[in-house]
Amino acid sequence: MAGRTEEVTATSSDSVALAEPPLVDETEIRAAMEYYSRQDWTDGLPVVPVTESYLAEFLATTRRDPGDAVFEMPHLNRTLTVRLAAINAAMAGCLPEYFPVVLAAWEAIVADGYAGRGIWQSTTGTAPLLIVNGPVRTRIGLNSAGNVFGSGFRANATIGRTIRLTAINVFGLHPHLLDQATQGTPAKYTMCIAENEELSPWPPLHVEHGFDPGDSTVTAIIIRSCVHIEARHTTVPEQLALDITGTIARTGALIHRTTSSLVVLAPEHARLFAGAGWSKDDVRQYLYDHAVNSRAALAAVGKEAISQHTRWRLPADHPDAIPDDASAAGNPDLVPALNSPAAVQLMVAGANNAGVSAVIETFGPRGNPPSIAKVRDADD
Repeated sequence: MAGRTEEVTATSSDSVALAEPPLVDETEIRAAMEYYSRQDWTDGLPVVPVTESYLAEFLATTRRDPGDAVFEMPHLNRTLTVRLAAINAAMAGCLPEYFPVVLAAWEAIVADGYAGRGIWQSTTGTAPLLIVNGPVRTRIGLNSAGNVFGSGFRANATIGRTIRLTAINVFGLHPHLLDQATQGTPAKYTMCIAENEELSPWPPLHVEHGFDPGDSTVTAIIIRSCVHIEARHTTVPEQLALDITGTIARTGALIHRTTSSLVVLAPEHARLFAGAGWSKDDVRQYLYDHAVNSRAALAAVGKEAISQHTRWRLPADHPDAIPDDASAAGNPDLVPALNSPAAVQLMVAGANNAGVSAVIETFGPRGNPPSIAKVRDADD
């Protein structure tokens, strides 16, 4: 390629080329994109070639030093710096003004703790979900309404994509190599949404957990799957809640003794609950009380007992099995799918046009508050 080329370390053994020509044409841009692809610096989709001058625009949005460590994976002996985070954000298609959100996402991921212990390499195919709250949602154009889990919005797509692209380029989590997901999930490309605070009848997620309404935050949650609930048929809150518990408590979700969930309510469903006088805590309590399985249903799928070493579910005749002595509401024939009401987080997102909500199966912890970090720009 014409012009000056500089090298920037992307991992302990690889590098990302930063091309800085005074003038480029479309042929050179395509050549740079193909070069990145040949180096395996992509997630399978094309990435944006990054120049030093463009990188400087990202670094100017934060007061953090480019060499500061953002995230470490000790078991891989690799470290993500602010500079490398910015390179991957630019490659993923972020605009520079998105970068403070990306850094907050990494801060929340660090606080969550699971990614640093290798869970992103799991056969289960876990992936990060980012939830953005506060004024930054509208400032950078994050989608919180229709098609919130889908395509069409640059901020959602590229901020979420940045995390996975960085996992590949900095930590080497390539599929078929360090990433051992059996099937994976579309969330391994990107999963970043904003809460529809304007149509929520309750305090938004970040306010519920101690932040001010004017704070911009990112919540990071490790997830396993996303299942939609079609419930357009009822105006009875108990019926809607029972429909949701059927998905939370499904036997396929019970890898461990219990499960945990983020319930993303469409505005219509949130309004149904709130209109009946239910608070978020009321919804959580009802879901906890009714997310149960019979012992017979668990036995039918070979999950009636618990491993004495891993606490995973097993058939009763497995040599590692011990009895599952938990019971729901004092009924010895019923087994709870949740260990507490706090194992369910609630938020509102989506369009105000139909009764469609989602249950997102999360990967621990069971009942602890989610990991939330404040978005800070260069003036903070």
